[in-house]
Amino acid sequence: MAKNKNIISTTEIHIVPKIPSPIRLQEYGVGIFIAAFTKSALKKALKKKFIKVNDAIATTATIIIGGERISLAIPKEVGPHKKLLFPLNVLFEDDYLAVIHKPGGIMVSGNSFKTIANALAQNIQRSTLSDATKPQPVHRLDYATTGILLVGKTSSCIRALNRMFEDKKVEKTYYAVTIGEMNDEGIIISEIDGKKSQSNYKLIESVSSKRFGKLNLVLLKPRTGRRHQLRKHLSSINNPILGDATYGIEDLVLSGKGLYLHAYSLNFIHPFTNEQVYLKDEFPQRFRKIFNTETTERLIDMDHS
Repeated sequence: MAKNKNIISTTEIHIVPKIPSPIRLQEYGVGIFIAAFTKSALKKALKKKFIKVNDAIATTATIIIGGERISLAIPKEVGPHKKLLFPLNVLFEDDYLAVIHKPGGIMVSGNSFKTIANALAQNIQRSTLSDATKPQPVHRLDYATTGILLVGKTSSCIRALNRMFEDKKVEKTYYAVTIGEMNDEGIIISEIDGKKSQSNYKLIESVSSKRFGKLNLVLLKPRTGRRHQLRKHLSSINNPILGDATYGIEDLVLSGKGLYLHAYSLNFIHPFTNEQVYLKDEFPQRFRKIFNTETTERLIDMDHS
């Protein structure tokens, strides 16, 4: 028997303080509402006419000058309350932000119940600052990708981190295991979904494989942030990532072992303390099983020294 559900509309209100200069709502509004934290979620809420400014329906063209009353009302279908119990490894945390390890096999956010976003509150301490809010991821990793994930804990920090990602002020480093003969280094600039994209790669180590011919440990630095960018770019040069069922070579897909793509480190200037922040999520054990551990770690340390 289906459980009874009701439709409710939860309204969030935000009063705009004095601001130095006019700004578009779709930029100012990132991070102020729990139900629409990210830029894409805010745009979606605007498109569906869920946001009002001084009781008038807002659009992507609405300008904020200070003093406005912004409201967000999203109708929701709700059933019995459930709490997601999902422990996470917290790598770093202060009053503004946190950095966690994202396991493979879970979405960062979205409509699913089991997401990193839904598990954050139980794993991260609430900020003591005046604009403390529900912690939210400020970038995405694919469902199958493991590694380091940056989380904002205050409204102002979430907005600042979103701007930093847009302005390319956060340096991300990944490691992948790829298949096939590969150049020592290269730059991939093929377009993704009609948009300019760039990924830089460096070959760290190669080993022979009876099934795959050659497996490579590759350091990756994406210069843009397109969806599935690294996976698509490596596939485009005929070096797909091991375990990639979507963009891999059909006869060479490794089933049941996950995707061999790991978000290794983040490097940025802390938006509020102005300190240099370099954080890493240790090299995965399943990568170590393929490559010489001592050689691999020495080369990785050289690349990040």
